[in-house]
Amino acid sequence: MSDLDQLTQSLARNLKRWRNERGFTLDALAARAGVSRGMIIQIEQARTNPSVGTTVKLADALGVSITTLLDYEQGPQVRLVPPGQAVRMWSTSTGSQTTLLVGTEARGPLELWSYTLMPGDGTASDPHPDGTTELLHVTEGTLTLVVEGEEHALPAGTSAVFEGNVPHAYRNDGERTVQMTLAVSIPPVR
Repeated sequence: MSDLDQLTQSLARNLKRWRNERGFTLDALAARAGVSRGMIIQIEQARTNPSVGTTVKLADALGVSITTLLDYEQGPQVRLVPPGQAVRMWSTSTGSQTTLLVGTEARGPLELWSYTLMPGDGTASDPHPDGTTELLHVTEGTLTLVVEGEEHALPAGTSAVFEGNVPHAYRNDGERTVQMTLAVSIPPVR
């Protein structure tokens, strides 16, 4: 399946899901988003690939991020996104591109971290407050992600999202340096 087909299928599935979850009719969503009813039907049937502007309007009208609207459906507590499932948004013949690696719905503080783990090194984290979400992307080596005692191998190019309110750790069990980027979304203090 091409990147464009993958993007079209994800958008169709997620748009219909979020529209139904919000209880919006086609007409109601069209009015809220300023997008024609016919365009929404075509998108939900995966017959068209709308502009980024149209996609943003629909996400805003549904009250979700564009990431949520384009991302694969939420799954288990730890969701791995292999390189082949990341969603390429656009590319040029000269090699420029943007790729949606992984995303989640979250409110509150958001931290972005860069990690380097040398072979044999690791770091553990106590549980964060309920509602904390962590997203990570491995750029070099193979990371061992441990969430509540369950190990997940993430080779370079793989992304993951998980709830950080449980014990978790990052380890380099390999022979190559691990480089990764980590985002932590913490719920606001009430």
